[in-house]
Amino acid sequence: MHENAGVHALPIPVEYAGREITITPVVVETDRGLVLLDVGPRGAISSLETHLMKVGYSLEDVWLVVLSHHDGDHAAGLAALLERVDAVVATHREEAPFVSGEKEPIKSDGERYPPVTVDLELVDGVRIPTDAGLMEVVATPGHTPGHVSVYFPTGNLLIAGDALVADGDEPLAGPKPNFTPEMERATESVGTLASLEVDRTVCYHGGYVDRGTERIREIHDQLRG
Repeated sequence: MHENAGVHALPIPVEYAGREITITPVVVETDRGLVLLDVGPRGAISSLETHLMKVGYSLEDVWLVVLSHHDGDHAAGLAALLERVDAVVATHREEAPFVSGEKEPIKSDGERYPPVTVDLELVDGVRIPTDAGLMEVVATPGHTPGHVSVYFPTGNLLIAGDALVADGDEPLAGPKPNFTPEMERATESVGTLASLEVDRTVCYHGGYVDRGTERIREIHDQLRG
């Protein structure tokens, strides 16, 4: 992997909604332990634990969980994780009510995952110190109301969440319309990402891609028609 030092993508095959998919949580090293970016669906914790062991860590090293958004394939395993780890849970303030159970998930199939208390509500521009430099929260709504991506200016690395995908015919593409209720806002969010200096991208669906700003600008132009 061509990662920033201290940033580890963890591609994990999981069963979700009756099919097998590969998800890509990311862990970031800090002087307090690990920041985990997204958790995965129910049942992902054992695979996550195995992956962490391969890079020299354990679940107990996680002190902060940052959810890009509340969809079940990103957040449904959180309650099980917190049975093992005393971690702070952070997500955008627009996502918090869905995670905590005040609102039902937008794309729910009628059975929601266990609600979890959100300890820290994020806003655009929040920066968290890490061993890979400052980790900046970038608001990228559209896929969900408060979807966020994460950007590392040191190394020009983007963790896109579901604002971009890399699991189709294109090495890097825009959000999937079938799962993106507000495509106009999502398109604007791709424009936001295109304004950053990005050399490499990690998508939750598709993992690491050696593509950045130039490709993201192409995607934005295509989405705008």
